[in-house]
Amino acid sequence: MSSVRVLVGTRKGAFILTADGQRDRWEVSGPHFAGLQIYHAKGSPVDPDRIYASQVSDWFGQQIQRSNDGGQTWEPVGNEFKYDGTPGTHQWYDGTQHPWEFKRVWHLEPSLTDPDTVYAGIEDAGLFKTADGGRTWQEFPGLRAAKGHLWQPGAGGMCLHTIILDPGNPQRIFVAISAAGAFRTDDGGQTWKPITHGLKSAYEIPDPKADVGHCVHHIAMHPSRPGVLFMQKHWDVMRSDNAGEMWYEVSGNLPSDFGFPIDIHAHEPETIYVVPIKSDSEHYPPDGKLRVYRSRTGGNEWEALTNGLPQEHCYVNVLRDAMAVDSLDSCGIYFGTTGGQVYCSADGGDSWKAIVRDLPAVLSVEVQTLP
Repeated sequence: MSSVRVLVGTRKGAFILTADGQRDRWEVSGPHFAGLQIYHAKGSPVDPDRIYASQVSDWFGQQIQRSNDGGQTWEPVGNEFKYDGTPGTHQWYDGTQHPWEFKRVWHLEPSLTDPDTVYAGIEDAGLFKTADGGRTWQEFPGLRAAKGHLWQPGAGGMCLHTIILDPGNPQRIFVAISAAGAFRTDDGGQTWKPITHGLKSAYEIPDPKADVGHCVHHIAMHPSRPGVLFMQKHWDVMRSDNAGEMWYEVSGNLPSDFGFPIDIHAHEPETIYVVPIKSDSEHYPPDGKLRVYRSRTGGNEWEALTNGLPQEHCYVNVLRDAMAVDSLDSCGIYFGTTGGQVYCSADGGDSWKAIVRDLPAVLSVEVQTLP
């Protein structure tokens, strides 16, 4: 029987949760890197025992960790993220120009074909790549050439938080940056273009035709349909059917279209999941009720999924990288909260239970489906 391994990054370490295909009894390992922030951890789809993690300390800085045995043991690897050439400046909160400064790695995206190749999204926003298992990292400077001087930090910093590799076209990569927007390359990362036509950010950007400056929170793509993208923006849930060339809103009947994560059912590319949050100033569920919303129609028509989730006095948040799905026959949906709970639904969202409670605030959740 297949099994699952859930990689959880938190404010005070990483946790590894494992279960068989029934997903009703879980073993918990951790904390790994106790006391340190783990912004993201993700395994290679080619070699599931190869896992990369971004370890961050406010005192000691950034460190990339690598495991070759499914997270039992770890080793530090290369940690030099140097912008290519003269970085120049980007826009600061007050509109002045500010120098590019490396702060941390937000997201790690292992290659679909090579366990030694990984992409890293960093703050201040940039995209890096290693081809030697994390020992050395090189930037794609063409991304910052896409009007980088106009990019501006969001409330959480100017972070490249989403990296999507097109499974049918190795030259195509999508990235999202808060608060610069969404971008695509069709030539392996040499050149990039903003893909924001149709996005509206009236509060943040007075110019309705601006192609950079949108605060994109997360983007999801189903591997069977690489041209269809779903986006959770600062406000609005959006969809594109042509690889980001044009977006249209699918928020429909959601109680709030503000939120952070968005994901897609493993076997149903029109079934998508979001977690509405009350507002950009009140980061908790509307009415204190934790509800995942599911659309089986690719947006617009949404249903609240509440069975097993707290429906009163719940004031947690679910961050952008804290939702994931497995690929078992009955698709499992997972998310973690800033209150330290990790929830699992083994039936596509119909019912939920907490795998674990009382962890530190959850920053990221990734799932591996193992043979």
